[in-house]
Amino acid sequence: MKTTLQKIAIAGIILAFPLLTLAQPPHPNNGAAPGPGNTPVGGGAPIDGGLSILLALGMGYGAKKMFAKKEEQ
Repeated sequence: MKTTLQKIAIAGIILAFPLLTLAQPPHPNNGAAPGPGNTPVGGGAPIDGGLSILLALGMGYGAKKMFAKKEEQ
């Protein structure tokens, strides 16, 4: 009984933690759209190149693991 209550309490803390913390500070314009002199951090750089590389590396790693498992049998 005691361990069940401990598990529930720990799960409740873990689930409530994101609600109690802020990921980013509030926007300086109070949520208004960025104006001409108000560029986002990073200058609006695209993330497509990095995402493509990560996907390709993940597929390569998965293929390597499949071939290794096939050779093992």
